[in-house]
Parts: sequence; structure tokens; C-alpha cells
Amino acid sequence: MVLKMNYLKFWCVVAFVFSGLVANAQESIFDRLSKQQAGEGVVTIHQDARLKALVGQLRTSSSNAQKNAQKVQGFRVQVYAGNNSQQARTEATQMAEKVKKLFPELDVYTQFVSPRWLCRVGDYRSIEEADAVMRQLKEAGNFKEVSIVRSLVKL
Repeated sequence: MVLKMNYLKFWCVVAFVFSGLVANAQESIFDRLSKQQAGEGVVTIHQDARLKALVGQLRTSSSNAQKNAQKVQGFRVQVYAGNNSQQARTEATQMAEKVKKLFPELDVYTQFVSPRWLCRVGDYRSIEEADAVMRQLKEAGNFKEVSIVRSLVKL
């Protein structure tokens, strides 16, 4: 069951990526792949009809969509870990503001995970992506302890 869900997720991502490529075309990516052409192989696509219907549709971003965003196991860069005091909450918030000021393109998360306040950065599927951002944060010189942690991340 999990394998089927991962397979469906994979094809959803593939469909989304290719949807931008064929947005202006008359035929969908599925039609183009299935068409036989001289000197080329044949591609047979077995998929749910709902997936084909989604290709080419515009995605809308809303606060509900972000709250319900699908999460998977990945990595974040932790820039602050305090205790459970009000001062630690303030420090975590200040650290988040500092990251946002220096790196406005990064998503920053300040949260309380018992028994401490944390400030973490990014949503990375691979440790290599997280490592690249961790190096940038260290080079900035404004952060004492920076480390990579496993976390649920948004797709």
C-alpha cells in the first residue's frame, strides 16, 4: 500500500513538472509520449484518469493549502535550540528574524517541541541540500550552533 502511494506521488510530481512544458500545446504530455514516431520507442502509460485530468491545471496557493501540505521525512537546518522558558522563546523568535533578514528566500520555522524552543530553516528532501544551506548559514557568521536535523518537511 505504501509503495503504491509513493508510486502515485512520484507520477503526480512528474505530471506537475511536465504540465508547465505543455501548457501552451494542444496535446498533453501523455498524448505526446504515447504517440508513435518513426525511429523512436513506444511509451505506454498506465495511470489513474484523475491524474491526467490534473495535468495543465493551475495550482492555487492558499493558507488552507499550506496547512494541508503533504509532509514527508526530510531534513531541516537547526539554528537555535533553547529550553522551555520565555527567554528561550524570545531568542528563538529573534533568531528566526535574523535568518529571514539575511536569507529572505528561506522558510523559517520557530516552534516549541517539548521541552525546548527550536528555530529551524528549510524543507529539504536530501541531506546534501540541507548541508549546502548549513554551510551558507555558517559562513554568515551570525549563528553559534548550526546543525542538520531530521524532520517532517513540506513537499
